[in-house]
Amino acid sequence: MREPAFWHRPPSLLSRLLLPLGAVYGEVTSNRMQKAGLDCGAPVICVGNYHLGGAGKTPTTLALIELLRELGERPVVLSRGYGGRLRGPIGVDPARHAAEDVGDEPLMMAARVPVVVARERIDGAAMARSLGASVIVMDDGFQNPALIKHASLIVIDSHRGVGNGYVFPAGPLRAPLPLQIARTDALIVVGDGEAAAGIAAQIAARGGPVVRAQLRPDEGSIAALKGCRVSAFAGIGDPARFFATLRASGIDVAREQSFPDHHPFTPGELARLADDARRDGLTLVTTEKDLSRIGAAAASLGAAVVPFAVTLVFEDVAPLRALLLERINQVHSRRLSRG
Repeated sequence: MREPAFWHRPPSLLSRLLLPLGAVYGEVTSNRMQKAGLDCGAPVICVGNYHLGGAGKTPTTLALIELLRELGERPVVLSRGYGGRLRGPIGVDPARHAAEDVGDEPLMMAARVPVVVARERIDGAAMARSLGASVIVMDDGFQNPALIKHASLIVIDSHRGVGNGYVFPAGPLRAPLPLQIARTDALIVVGDGEAAAGIAAQIAARGGPVVRAQLRPDEGSIAALKGCRVSAFAGIGDPARFFATLRASGIDVAREQSFPDHHPFTPGELARLADDARRDGLTLVTTEKDLSRIGAAAASLGAAVVPFAVTLVFEDVAPLRALLLERINQVHSRRLSRG
């Protein structure tokens, strides 16, 4: 979906008119979040966000995977597979699955880590354990009560924060903010902005780690676009951040085109993008997530589509490492004592 612009502006007449619907949605979500989850038999680390739309959750998940591996764990990602047709549980195989099968984010991550897609998360967790997972990393699902979460890490964009602070459809929040903050174990603040300062202060006051992180462009991606004028396009939660990252990396962005998050590009749209780029002598560039959705169609465009990769880097990983060790060891200790 494309986020309404008023979500990220000061409260307006439209947002206030939608407050009653937001109250109903928030009540339903709150009741759901407070249901008891099932114990899947392994530590579950959830990477989520408070709101609809993008915040950097996928690169955070991949960074967390590397941290868990450094701790000696065997992480497997569990995803609902948003945008995919398969209900699962199924292990994602980039050699035989496409984004329309399993979703764009699971397909992109599967090149680096085992990923299980399942509509029913308890079934997906069982499959992840059968694949040898010592830790299950839930990609999204913070508001879903199906599984007991042993640590919930919330990702927030430092420039956008939580928008107008209202619950959907009056704003971008998935549930009332106080309830979500109360269930947050650590906050990952992406970028150098201050829009999340108030929430960060609340998390810190509760004793939770607040970890700053940056999205670092891949040097190979920058080198591939050196000296090029580019036509940039993206169908992600925050395309403007992608375009800004390109420019901050010294890339000459001559044209930018935004699409809704998880947008399924049609052959006609791709052909138009390629034709416009050829006509103006531009190089097409997009995100890794978008390229995973385009898939094999990219080869038929007659114009190269360059993926621009970014990696999330934690500024001070020690508090996050300590939290993960504590929670994982607690679960393993309980298993041994029952033993």
